[in-house]
Amino acid sequence: MTTTAGSRFGNGPTGRATPPTWAFRADPGPVKPSVVEQIKGYILRSRLRPGDPLPSEGELCELFGAGRSSVREAVKVLDALDIVQVRHGHGTFVGRLSLSALVESLSFRGLLSPDDDFRVLSDLVDVRELFERAMAGRIIDALLPVHLEQLADLVGEMEQRLRLGRDIVATDRSFHALLLQPLANELVAQLSSACWEVHAVVAPHLNIVTAQDEADTVEAHRAMVEALRIGDARRFTEAVRRHYVPVRRRIAAARAEAVANRA
Repeated sequence: MTTTAGSRFGNGPTGRATPPTWAFRADPGPVKPSVVEQIKGYILRSRLRPGDPLPSEGELCELFGAGRSSVREAVKVLDALDIVQVRHGHGTFVGRLSLSALVESLSFRGLLSPDDDFRVLSDLVDVRELFERAMAGRIIDALLPVHLEQLADLVGEMEQRLRLGRDIVATDRSFHALLLQPLANELVAQLSSACWEVHAVVAPHLNIVTAQDEADTVEAHRAMVEALRIGDARRFTEAVRRHYVPVRRRIAAARAEAVANRA
């Protein structure tokens, strides 16, 4: 049976097809931004900084023409992203704007699948190495004598811990945080810290660190300090490359083992 326009829409008084009512609805215009986006826009327009207070819940409702439940849900979302911080009994403030959400996402991805685990670790090593090698000249220019002495002390601490059979991961992390500190680049510092946080979660899935791995790591750190002392960017970048060789070796071994187990 053939369906005509009139039978689909119904016939009007003139016998012509009558379009449905939705055909006459006015253009709704631009979609209203979500409360999440409106709060973010308010922070930007008001030039608020981390730690600055936001208006109260009631004031936000009035500002955006939104209900309390919508504002509360939006604040929860932004709190999870560290864009705002809720201090119970005190109010809501602009957050630290850290990379905590990125850390959580990468950590979960790494734990979700062994294959992803090794991929995430490999990518993180690439990112960390790229930071330090690309900024070699700036690091050399920014380091003060006091920083060099502190870096040398950390290498000495690594050697001491190695002799006592103790883990050097925390000291290694302190070394790299101090290395980037004189740059006064908060984003680089946060990204580096995020890499370490994810590494701490997923690295235990790799093979056990060997004594040779740790000895090579300490030697690479010593070479970095010596290169920084004489202001040799080329030697510094080579020492950075050597520093990441042991962990790359462990990642490659873990991948090979995973492939063999699946065969």
